[in-house]
Amino acid sequence: MSQTLQATYAAKRKARRFAVQGIYEWQMSHNPVHQIEARTRAENAMHKVDLSYYHELLTQVVENHEALDALLMPVLDREIEALDGVERATLRLGAYELKEHLEIPYRVVLDEAIELAKHFGGADSHKYINGVLDRLAQSLREAEKQQAK
Repeated sequence: MSQTLQATYAAKRKARRFAVQGIYEWQMSHNPVHQIEARTRAENAMHKVDLSYYHELLTQVVENHEALDALLMPVLDREIEALDGVERATLRLGAYELKEHLEIPYRVVLDEAIELAKHFGGADSHKYINGVLDRLAQSLREAEKQQAK
């Protein structure tokens, strides 16, 4: 993998980390997204973060959370509001990437969400995140999943 590609991948990974934190904060506080983003940018070293991707993830997941929840509900074993806040934020971000970023392989989306859950979530939440997003990928990425077999 070229150094430029690695840097791009790392910058997107960092964008996801900050975005899931921002989504979590919004879920808990309902503070305006632009305030969350401004504070995050002011309080953190963001020079190695894909800022446009961070902005997109944070704003679009929050703006479209009801549609994302509707995608998730059929593959969940409980109500969306009954989920742990970190799990909910991570699932919403993963659902958004599965739906809107077809250029990112579904396995990468799952791997990134699992890593976020391992970093921020409870002991076994990464297993739950993996199962839910894998089921969601069955419908959103059916053709891609068939090719991977």
